[in-house]
Amino acid sequence: MPSTLSFTQQDGIGVVTLEDPPYNRMSLEFIDELEVVVNEIAADNAIRSWVLTGAGEDNFSVGMNLKQMGEGIARAGGPEALFAQRHRVIAAIEHMGKPSVVTLYGYCLGGGLEIPLGCHFRLAAETGAQIGLPEMDLGAVPAWGGSARLVRCVGRDHALDMILRAKKISGPEALRIGLVQEIWPLAELKDRAIALAQELARQPAGAVRSMLDVLIGSEERSFSDLLAAESQAVMDNMGTADATEGMNAFLEKRPPVFNREQ
Repeated sequence: MPSTLSFTQQDGIGVVTLEDPPYNRMSLEFIDELEVVVNEIAADNAIRSWVLTGAGEDNFSVGMNLKQMGEGIARAGGPEALFAQRHRVIAAIEHMGKPSVVTLYGYCLGGGLEIPLGCHFRLAAETGAQIGLPEMDLGAVPAWGGSARLVRCVGRDHALDMILRAKKISGPEALRIGLVQEIWPLAELKDRAIALAQELARQPAGAVRSMLDVLIGSEERSFSDLLAAESQAVMDNMGTADATEGMNAFLEKRPPVFNREQ
């Protein structure tokens, strides 16, 4: 069976591409392969950031291949186990300690939004994107953590509006409500995602990991817990090679070069 994704890495970044154009369905096989690749990225110190995108320029992903639902439930041993794997994969993306960038263009529906909601940077096309959790149109509800992450990302009112109305929003609207950080012309979108990942890969990896640990899930933590976590991050990064390089570069009035020991 041909691979459902491709993976490349160069200069500290990885690129994962969903390979099922034009719709880029998230098949059972894709989720299995994605879980393996995500764990490999997390374990590889040479990779400091990564991009998730889709093959072609039609759609990022229409989400799960619904024709495989029965097969997936049977293979997993029940619906709970089937969806637990998706929760596990998205949590691994969110908490791996390496920033992820995802491109949203064309249809980004169901799982095609739920996985991006676990990524740290979401970039959308200026035109043509249709982004949403339209499960209500199927008489169902989001099942991969989409409702929880969407409300955390854009707030209750926007989440209600999108989910209960099965609403698909554009890139500019996604930017307005805080669902994405940037919008770009489609022709530039993937290059911009690579450039952002390269920028993030140049940052001090230990400090990036510390800040991700502090900030991811910060909405559920008390202010005092966040202060304590930040203080621990300060201590963890004090005196490191990157901290020394950053200070020396500042004093010498030159750009710092981090991650020499990675």
